[in-house]
Amino acid sequence: MNAEEVLGRLEAISDRTRLTGMARYGIKVDRALGVSMPEMRALAKSLGKDHGLAMQLWGSGVHEARIMASLLADPKLLTEEQMEGMVNDLDSWDVCDQCCSNLFSRSPLAMRKALEWSGREGEFQKRAGFATMAALAVHGKELLDEDMLLFLEATVRESHDDRNYVRKAVNWALRQIGKRDQNLNALSIEAAERMMAKGDRASRWVASDALRELRSDAVRERLKNRQGK
Repeated sequence: MNAEEVLGRLEAISDRTRLTGMARYGIKVDRALGVSMPEMRALAKSLGKDHGLAMQLWGSGVHEARIMASLLADPKLLTEEQMEGMVNDLDSWDVCDQCCSNLFSRSPLAMRKALEWSGREGEFQKRAGFATMAALAVHGKELLDEDMLLFLEATVRESHDDRNYVRKAVNWALRQIGKRDQNLNALSIEAAERMMAKGDRASRWVASDALRELRSDAVRERLKNRQGK
C-alpha cells in the first residue's frame, strides 16, 4: 500500500465530529481527519513496518498520517536527519508523544537525542526530549542508573520552563524515572527537592506534583515488592 492509499483509508474511517473534542484537549486539528488511536493502531498492524511509507506519510503533513508514521517507521532505520526533521515539524502534543513513545525512544539514538532536545528552545522540541526520557524510563531496560541521572539533571535544569507542554513533560519524565526502582525513586525525590528550592512557580508545580506520587505508599510498596523478586 502506498501513501495515497493509506491516506484514503484514513479518510474512509474518519469522523470529523471528533475534531471539536480533540481541539478541546489542545490537539491541533487544522489538518486532522478525526481517526481514533485504536483505529490507527489496527490499520498500522495490518500494514506492518514500512519505513519508506512512514516517511512519505509524515511528509503529507496530515495529523493522523504523522501518527501512523510513528507506528510504521522502523526505529533501527531511522536516521538522525530524519529524527531532526520530524522533531522540528512537531506542533501538537499528541503527535509529539506518539512519536516519542512509538519511535524515538526505540531508536539507538534515543538517549542522546532526548538530552539534546531537552535543551532546545521550541516548546514541542523540548517536550519531545522529556517525553522520550519518560518512555525510556519505562522501556529502556538496558539503560543504567547513570543514564537516568543525566535525565534527572536535565529535569532540574529545565523545571523553570512554565510553558504548559514543557512543564508537564518534565514532570512526566521525573515521575517515570522515580518509579523505575528504589534507588532511582530516592534520587528522583532528591531532584524534586532541588527543583522546589529553585523557588519559581513552574519548578514548584513540577516538584510538588511528582513528590505526591513518588512518596506515596502505593509506589513505594510496588518498588519494594519489585526489588524483592
